[in-house]
Amino acid sequence: MLLEEAVDALALKPGAVCVDATFGRGGHSRRILERLNEAGRLIALDRDPAAVAAGREIADARLKVIHAAFSSLEEVLKAEGVARVDGVLLDLGVSSPQLDEAGRGFSFRHDAPLDMRMDTSRGQTAAEWLAQASQRELAEVIKNYGEERFANAVAKAVVAARSGGAIATTRQLAEIVASAVRTREQGQHPATRSFQAIRIHLNQELEELSLALPQAVAALNPGGRLVVISFHSLEDRIVKRFLRDESRPPQLPSRLPLRAAELPPPRLRLVGKPIMPTAAEIDANPRARSAVMRVADRI
Repeated sequence: MLLEEAVDALALKPGAVCVDATFGRGGHSRRILERLNEAGRLIALDRDPAAVAAGREIADARLKVIHAAFSSLEEVLKAEGVARVDGVLLDLGVSSPQLDEAGRGFSFRHDAPLDMRMDTSRGQTAAEWLAQASQRELAEVIKNYGEERFANAVAKAVVAARSGGAIATTRQLAEIVASAVRTREQGQHPATRSFQAIRIHLNQELEELSLALPQAVAALNPGGRLVVISFHSLEDRIVKRFLRDESRPPQLPSRLPLRAAELPPPRLRLVGKPIMPTAAEIDANPRARSAVMRVADRI
């Protein structure tokens, strides 16, 4: 999503070293490789083993695909012997292949096992979490990460339903949630917000993002670009605040006898305004409708 806009925003020179921290199925990575010459290098990360397997089928010596969450960026670069890079791209959220593959359990459009893990090699599945979470925890997760106003009712319905047996499939969960959500938003399934909330919680998506952003800035060469594409308000709020804070001089005690010119410079400079997908892209891919891209330069 925002494919050309994101790669253009990186403003890579032919011999650049770049990080695609969310490889997915390699759409952005392939376009980045087209911009690099033989001296260029692209390090791609993904915590989804299926994405890593797909990436390793690309026969290009300039590309290395690594099974890692983007919160491990600093560790990955150190292991690769890379001190600084010229660009970092983060395309947040769940990928289209994850949504479209029924067995991953991200979507209620197919009846499938409730998994929802981005990294299927570790961690609790959604079914395992739903079986043991307290009603209070369920309500907090669904409210905070799904912004669902009927979170308490949904949590109560889940606890009641699991007393009669395990909630093991996407259809079961969608029907339980639908029974508890009293009014529906036009064009949206009543389980949409609850599924989003459970997925974000299981994969610690907001915590991962908060860890990754400062590592990305620290890894950039002066003049290097950070490009972040987010898909919902919780992600974008974190990105917006981080970029805003990093583009201002550090906050020092007010009584320090310093002139403005003596203050340490900010680490980032914001580049342009947030970019949204075009109407044509939304028509071609409705999932892009909520995308927001933000760009900043390393000073």
